[in-house]
Amino acid sequence: MGYEAALADYTTFDFTHEGRTFPVYRRGSGPAVIVMHEMPGLHPLVVQFADRVAAAGMTVFCPSLFGVPGKPAGKAYALTTALGVLCIRREFHVWRGDRSSPVVDWLKALSRQALAECGGKGVGAVGMCFTGGFALAMMTDPSVVAPVLSQPSLPIAGKRPKPSGQIGLSPAEIACVKGRLADEDLSVIGLRFKSDTLVPDARFDTYRREFGDRFEAIELEDADAKPAFIPPHSVLTLHLKEEGPTKAAEQRVIQFFRERTGA
Repeated sequence: MGYEAALADYTTFDFTHEGRTFPVYRRGSGPAVIVMHEMPGLHPLVVQFADRVAAAGMTVFCPSLFGVPGKPAGKAYALTTALGVLCIRREFHVWRGDRSSPVVDWLKALSRQALAECGGKGVGAVGMCFTGGFALAMMTDPSVVAPVLSQPSLPIAGKRPKPSGQIGLSPAEIACVKGRLADEDLSVIGLRFKSDTLVPDARFDTYRREFGDRFEAIELEDADAKPAFIPPHSVLTLHLKEEGPTKAAEQRVIQFFRERTGA
């Protein structure tokens, strides 16, 4: 079954770096923003968010890292895709939180190309769920100036306290990010629902401890969420209401991208 309609306004190309190739969907004009989809894939509500970034004067690059591009999200689809990523794929460090995932190198290369093609002050990047922390790891490349971490769910915490506070970066990567935040007067936005067990309190505590007032936390109540097939989790997509705190969070993210990229 085809799901092309959701991405009908996008051009597509394959991007290869160091032996990894993924399709990328592109729309808009102006400085670049890389929109990394959540589980189960580049579904229509992720595309809707990307559309709004493009409408605000930026070029969106949407890599398809897993799942079927354009296919609507659902419980069965999310489960089968998650199992596939957990059991088969090697691009993601699902359980380890002391280093970034291998796919981050590919994303940084895409960011460099996007900056070269689109110009501006730098590239914005937003990750969601499985990809939530990747935008922060991408800051180790000078091209990325506006990282947004929406419900960053890796590493999967389990019951042990250490993984729940890890953020998917090595000490060297954390030091690099801290240096850039201070030296270039940059900042990071993190979003989550307070009840979300996939994004434990300890993870946001680590962001605050490591990055201080350079980390802007947007934490939402369950009542702020639009009902969906899973509990409150997906701030910018499944649980986004068209008014209220989640809408304000979406608009803050788009404003952040405009300010930092020079759109």
